[in-house]
Amino acid sequence: MKTEILSFAMRLFFLPFLSLKTRRRQLLAAALVAGLAACGPLTFEDDYPTTSTTADEESGSIFDLFRSNDTNIATAAGADGASVIVRGGLGVNSLLWQASLDTLSFMPLASADPQGGVIITDWYNDPAASDERVKVNLVISGRELRADALRVNLFRENFVGGKWVGTAASSKAARQLENIILTRARDLSVASRSAR
Repeated sequence: MKTEILSFAMRLFFLPFLSLKTRRRQLLAAALVAGLAACGPLTFEDDYPTTSTTADEESGSIFDLFRSNDTNIATAAGADGASVIVRGGLGVNSLLWQASLDTLSFMPLASADPQGGVIITDWYNDPAASDERVKVNLVISGRELRADALRVNLFRENFVGGKWVGTAASSKAARQLENIILTRARDLSVASRSAR
């Protein structure tokens, strides 16, 4: 292999119709290729897990993000009615977070950030009022179960003239939604205390 590369390089170097500059470049390239070929075969080692059990042990579970030594533990009913345990490894109060998800479960979620405490729903059309849709942006601040740690913003649009037009949402409706979430969080808190 090495001799073939060198003979090829020598043939290229002595071609009469190439300029001296081009022949020098070709000779340099051939010398570099020959030098690299003389280094020997390259071996690569990977540090990736080879079996699924090794991968699971090394990477952990996505649910580890929500676990901590925190005492905020709540039990809530999931969408299928089964009992779901919510732990306090969130960046915000886990009771408010779970109560918010439970309360907004009828709306499609666009985004949910458990570390930042932000829930953004997609537009929801009430079947009873097909010409109106609402959207909710919810922010939970802090790790304590307090009323001022919850802020709900409602957005409303009406279907007028073939397109959706933004209209003012009632601040009363936003406060009612906040009260429903706070009541649900209180119920979760009572349920977690009685479960201990």
